Amino acid sequence: MDHLVLALVAVACAVAAAVWGRAARYRLRLLQRVTKNPIDPDELELLQSDFRKDVHTAMLYAVIGFTAAMGAVVDGANRELALVLVAAPVGMTFVYGRNFIKEARLDLHRTQLERRAQEVLVQEELAPRKWAERLAPEELPDIPGFEVGRVYQAGSGLMAGDFYDVFRVTPTRVAAVIGDVSGHGIEPAITAFQAKYLLRVFLRQYRDPAQAVEELNTQMSASGRHEEFISLCVAVFDLDAGTVRYTSAGHPAAMLWHEREVRPLRATGPLVMLDPRAGYVSREIALDVDDLLLLYTDGLAEARSGANLFGEERIANLLKRDPGVAADVLCKSLLEAATDFACVSIDDDVAFLAIRRI
Repeated sequence: MDHLVLALVAVACAVAAAVWGRAARYRLRLLQRVTKNPIDPDELELLQSDFRKDVHTAMLYAVIGFTAAMGAVVDGANRELALVLVAAPVGMTFVYGRNFIKEARLDLHRTQLERRAQEVLVQEELAPRKWAERLAPEELPDIPGFEVGRVYQAGSGLMAGDFYDVFRVTPTRVAAVIGDVSGHGIEPAITAFQAKYLLRVFLRQYRDPAQAVEELNTQMSASGRHEEFISLCVAVFDLDAGTVRYTSAGHPAAMLWHEREVRPLRATGPLVMLDPRAGYVSREIALDVDDLLLLYTDGLAEARSGANLFGEERIANLLKRDPGVAADVLCKSLLEAATDFACVSIDDDVAFLAIRRI
């Protein structure tokens, strides 16, 4: 029975030795190939270590298998003598043991570096999304008596310069803001972030949105970033009076569905940061039930098909076609229409808000 067990062990060890020997052969081929080209010394050392480990493991299984085979066919002192052969791979362990531990630590260190690098890449990937969530949040507050729809689509740049906001100024007044900072990248995104939250402060400080935009222009112009400009439109809804008061700083015309007509609300002052002494005016309009205000950035109107732009007229016609559609459905339909119209992908950021009195 003992001889049968030893014979089975010998066969199993022979198979294992063949597998590890084959792995060592592939490692050797890899080493021969990579050493012909420049390679990082640490990576070369790890490859050599893997080769030595495979050779050592193959030798260990071969010796154990040989010893088991000898034990199966011989008896007495000859069997014990065969065990002495195990000393060869054990001796290799003593020789290479320190190197194996050193190389294992090196491998751990490289793994940690790779994990940190991956974390950095993930953070870089998340950063634009996090900025977009601050500048154009998916969740907007519920405003009693109003229905709000929104769409935001980032362009080809890593960071967005478009932003929008909907918030209560007082218990009976609600502000809707949309804006676009010129350029792409981190600087316009930071400027957009500053403008958005400064407007929150100034719209609570000044009842007239034109005054709030004037103060924003004064503060932002003092930053010294003369290469940046902001277009924006601010609309303040008075829930008790049933009115909307708006001001537009060089922004594309907002569209108001009112009295069964689409009325463009054009700019009432220049771009923010164009002239620190610029003046702005506001206009007030009475709102009826089912009236809808559409605010959008220029990425929508400037969607291009060859030399043709999507333009204000197409936006107005789409609004006229089905003025009673839900605000969020209208926003999605507008984006789909602009995307279908454009012969190439829309590279600019696109953001718009639709606010309906219900």
